[in-house]
Amino acid sequence: MPKDSFASLKDQVAIVTGSTSGIGHAMAEALAERGVRVVLNGLGDPAAIEKTRADLEAATGSAVRYHGADMTKPAEIADMIGFAQREFGRLDILINNAGVQHVEAIENFPEAKWDWIIAINLTATFHATKAAIPLMKANGHGRIINVASAHGLVASPFKSAYVAAKHGVVGFTKTAGLELAQAGITCNAICPGYVKTPLVEGQIADQARTRNMTPEQVVKDVMLAAQPTKQFVTFDQLCGLMLYLVSDAGASCTGAAYPVDGGWTAE
Repeated sequence: MPKDSFASLKDQVAIVTGSTSGIGHAMAEALAERGVRVVLNGLGDPAAIEKTRADLEAATGSAVRYHGADMTKPAEIADMIGFAQREFGRLDILINNAGVQHVEAIENFPEAKWDWIIAINLTATFHATKAAIPLMKANGHGRIINVASAHGLVASPFKSAYVAAKHGVVGFTKTAGLELAQAGITCNAICPGYVKTPLVEGQIADQARTRNMTPEQVVKDVMLAAQPTKQFVTFDQLCGLMLYLVSDAGASCTGAAYPVDGGWTAE
């Protein structure tokens, strides 16, 4: 890889949705450490979010802002994209990471939960991407990363809405990659296996209830049973791929879904 591949990221501007914790925060941190100016997004306690923002800015020396767009509201998503333009004058990188989950058999799946999951995991990706494209086209350069899931490539029981949404994200990624191929903009999906995030911690309890198992059995026999490595995917491993895809070295990668799943989808 060229030595200056990541150096070229300095002073670029990124929005990372769902970045006040978990995978999104790890990606925002990895970008800020390389000189990228970052807009965080996510829900939570305002004081805690401000501390997260200020700590990241202090630790990296990069400018870090926050926009509280609700990912179920298209107007707020569009305003978040405009906020990056207003604050920094451009937008180079969009990481659609915000995600939610609910575990339930289809026959008992609450309709409101279905709508909520599709709205945040899939439809928000469309709205953010649609709003970002004109800014990226104006610069002749852009990188869009959609954080899908191994469940964007294969299915598991009791996750109908999440699996449907993440399959949709992968399909949307392919379409965007084709449409933007000659505009200097790439669009790729990263498909993690199980990462020990707050979302996954919540799934452990939900799966234990649904399957009548202990949390320890869920981790061993349900979650990591799917991953031949028998290890959770780490934030560093996901960020390594993300940095490659947003760098100059990743310029010919577009419209693809990259599993980072310990071999799960190889079976």
